[in-house]
Amino acid sequence: MYFYRSLRHCSLFCVVNFIVTLGLLFSSVSALSNSTNLTLNDKEYFEQPGLNVLVFSNWYDGLFSDAKISGVELIHHGLRTATNGDVRLNATPEQWDAIPQFKERKINQDDQSIEAFLHYSDHQFDFSIKVKKNTEGVRITVNLPKPLPAVLEGKAGFNLEFLPSAYFHKSFMMEESTGIFPRYPNGPKEINGIAEPRALAVGKHLVLAPDDIERRVSIETFGAPLELYDGRTKAQNGWFVVRSKIPANKTGAVVEWQLNASTIKNWVRPPMIAHSQVGYHPEQKKMAVIELDARDKKNPKAELLRVMPDGSQKSVLSERLDSWGNYLRYQYRQFDFSRVTTPGLYMIQYGEQKSGPFRIDAQVYRDAWHPTLDIFLPVQMDHMTVNEAYRIWHGASHLDDALQAPVDHEHFDLYAQGPTTDTPYKPGEHIPGLNIGGWYDAGDYDIRTQTQYDVVNTLVTVWENFAVKRDNTRVDYESKYVDIHVADGKPDILQQIEHGTLALIAQHRALGRAIPGIVEAHIEQYTHLGDGLTKTDNLIYDSSLKEHESTGFKSGKFDDRWAFTSKSTPLNYGSAAALAAASRALKGYNDELAKECLATAKKVWADEQAKAKPDLFIHGNTTGGKLESENLKAATELLITTGEARYAQVVEQLLGKLEQEFAFHVSWFVRAMPHMSPAYGEKVKTLAASYAADLPKLERENPFGVPITTGGWAGSGWVIRHAINNYYLHKAFPELVDREAVLRGLNFLYGTHPAHNLSLVSAVGTQSKEVAYGMNRADFSFIAGGIVPGILVLKPDFPENHEDWPFFWGQNEYVVNLGASYIFLVNAAEDLLLKKE
Repeated sequence: MYFYRSLRHCSLFCVVNFIVTLGLLFSSVSALSNSTNLTLNDKEYFEQPGLNVLVFSNWYDGLFSDAKISGVELIHHGLRTATNGDVRLNATPEQWDAIPQFKERKINQDDQSIEAFLHYSDHQFDFSIKVKKNTEGVRITVNLPKPLPAVLEGKAGFNLEFLPSAYFHKSFMMEESTGIFPRYPNGPKEINGIAEPRALAVGKHLVLAPDDIERRVSIETFGAPLELYDGRTKAQNGWFVVRSKIPANKTGAVVEWQLNASTIKNWVRPPMIAHSQVGYHPEQKKMAVIELDARDKKNPKAELLRVMPDGSQKSVLSERLDSWGNYLRYQYRQFDFSRVTTPGLYMIQYGEQKSGPFRIDAQVYRDAWHPTLDIFLPVQMDHMTVNEAYRIWHGASHLDDALQAPVDHEHFDLYAQGPTTDTPYKPGEHIPGLNIGGWYDAGDYDIRTQTQYDVVNTLVTVWENFAVKRDNTRVDYESKYVDIHVADGKPDILQQIEHGTLALIAQHRALGRAIPGIVEAHIEQYTHLGDGLTKTDNLIYDSSLKEHESTGFKSGKFDDRWAFTSKSTPLNYGSAAALAAASRALKGYNDELAKECLATAKKVWADEQAKAKPDLFIHGNTTGGKLESENLKAATELLITTGEARYAQVVEQLLGKLEQEFAFHVSWFVRAMPHMSPAYGEKVKTLAASYAADLPKLERENPFGVPITTGGWAGSGWVIRHAINNYYLHKAFPELVDREAVLRGLNFLYGTHPAHNLSLVSAVGTQSKEVAYGMNRADFSFIAGGIVPGILVLKPDFPENHEDWPFFWGQNEYVVNLGASYIFLVNAAEDLLLKKE
C-alpha cells in the first residue's frame, strides 16, 4: 500500500523512474537466482555462464608461500576476482606468512562437491574445506576432526580474498550498514602480537558491489561473524579479505558460509582480437587470432580496415572464418591477412569488436627495441644515480655492499648459505669491492649472479651479430651518474655490457670466484618500493657502533646487503662464459677490463677442470644451473674467444651428453660451429632436423603457434628463447627452419596471445602493459621497455594477465635478462626481414 499511495502523488517522471528502478530490482533478483545453474564440470570446477568456482585447482609453486593462485577462487564474468579461500593464521596475510600443506582433493560428482584436505604441521592442525553446490550458489564449510589447537585460538580463520581493483569505486553492505571500498588504504596495519587491523565491517551477511551485477557477491555466515578487512594497510599487494574466525573447542563444520554470485543471464564473453600492437612487415605472415567464449555461436565476417587520412576506414579484406578449435577454455578462429602488403594504418573488425590501429610498414621493428635499451636497462642499473630529464629514477644505491651472509641460513628470497662461508670472511664481516656494476634483478633490488651473466652474454651476441651502435645514454662512473636521453659518444650496448661485467669481475677480484648473489638481509628492506637509495645509508655496517652512530664511512645501522658466497661450479662456469664473451666486446672500448676478463675466465676454467669433484651447492637462487649447461657456455665462449682446441673438445663431448636437451642449448651449439670440425656441424644439423620435424606439432598445440608454458611463472621468456633458437637454426640451416618461426615469437609478445591483446613490452605498440611489477608498481605504473612474464595459465584452463593489478609477479614482474633477449630478438627479426628485401 505504501507504493500505491506514493504513486498517487508522484509526477510522470517519478512513475517512470519507479518502474525503471523496480525493473532493475527484479533483474537483480533474477540474476542472483541464476547461480542455481552451477554444475560440477569434467574439469573439476563449478561452472555456469558468467561464474566459475574453483576449489584448490591450483597450489602454490614453491617459490613463495602466497601467490594468490589457490584455495577457493571465483572467476566472475571472465575476471578472477577472488582467491585464497583457505584457513589462514592472519586476518590480512602477506606473501611470507604461514600457509598450510595441501594433502589431497576429493571430487564427488554425485554430491556435487569438492573437498580439499590440508594440514599445518607446526601445530598438528588438520582441517578440510568443502564446497558444495546448492539451489542458491555454493555452501562452503571448514571441517575439523579435532578442536582447534589452543595456540591458534583467535588467530585461525577462513579467509576469502577479493581483488581490490575489481571493487574500486564500488560499495558494500553488511546488514544495515553500508560502505565504499577505499581506493587507498587507511587505518592500522596488522602486526603480529602488537597490533590488530581494524575491520571495515563486521556482521552476518555481506554483499559486495550490490549495485553492480557483474561483481555482486553475497556471503552469509551461519556461525562466527564475517569480518571485512583491507589487506593493503599491511602491504601494497594485499587484497580485501572476508574472514570468519574458527571457534574454539568445536569439531565438525566449524565455519559455514553461503556464497552466491550474481550473473548476467546467458552471459557470453565478448570476442578478443589478438594481433600485433606494433604491426607487421609487408612481407611477413600476418595472422590475427579471434578468442571466443566456448558458448559463442556467432560467426560474423572478419574485416581488415585501412585507416584513411580523412579518418574514414576502407575495408580491404573481408571473410568468414573457419573454427581453429578449442584451446584451454576458449574457442578460436584465425584471420590470415598476409596478402595485404600495402603500407599504412589498419584495424581489424570482428562483429562489434574493433582493434586499435596498427601499422604495416617495412620499418615496423626499427624502433621497437629502443625503449628497452634506452630506458629499462639504465633504470635497472645498480650503484648509480639514474636521471631522466626532470625525473630521478633512483640514487646511487647499495654503495655499502656487502656483508658476508651467515652460515646454514635459508633466505626468504630463495638464497641459501651452506655450512661454511667458503671465504676468508666471517659471517657479518664486510666484503670490500662488491659495490660496483650490475642491474636490479627484477622488481626487486638484488644482484643475482645468474641474471647478470645471462644479460652480459646476450648483449655480447647483440653486439657481435647486429653491430648496434645506438647512443642515447650517458654513463659516468666517476660521478656514479646515468643520464637517459643524453648521448656521450659511446655505444649504449657496450656501456651496458661493461656495467654487468663490472659486477661479475668484482666477485672474482674480491673472492676469486663467482658467488650466488647479493640481497637484502631484512624482509622490511626487501619489500621496499621506490628509490633504491633510500634502502640503506650507504655506510658500511660496524657492529661496534650504536645504531644511529656514524663515522662518516661506517655506521651502526645494519642495513647492508648480504653476500651469499657458497661455492658452485655451475655458477663459476656461467660467470666465466660471460667474462670471456665480454672480453671480445670490450676490446678497443675498455682494453684493460677486456684483458682482465679473459684472464679471469681462463683461470676459472683451469681451476674447475682441475677439480676431482665439482662444487654443486644448489638451492633456489644459488644454483648456476645444470653443470653441463654452464660448462657448455664457458667452453663455447672461450672457444670463440681463443680458438683453442681444448675448448672445442669439451664442446664436442657436451654435444653428445646434451642431445636430448638440444632445444635448451641451440644457440651455444650453433655459435660454436665455425670453430668446430665438419663432423660436428653435421651432427648439429642432424639434431636440428629432428628439432625442425617437431616444430609443426608444437605450433599446432595452440592457435598462436608458440610454446605456452603452464608453470607458476608465465612464459614470455621461453617464447623469446624459442624464437631466438629458431633464428640461429634458420641462419645455419634455412632449409630446415623458416623465418616465420622467429617472427611468431614477436607477434606473441606484441599482443597475439590469450586473455587480452596488450603488448607485453611496456610502451611498445599501440596498447601495451602500463601496469606492471617494477620498482614503481605501487604507483600502478610501468617502466618503458620492460617485458612482463605474460600469460599465466591457471589450472585447469584459465589464461590470465592482469592489467588492473600489478602485484602478480608471475604475470607482471619485469626481469632484466628478458630485456636483453628481447633486444636480440627484435634485431634478429630486422636482420631476416631486411635481408629478404
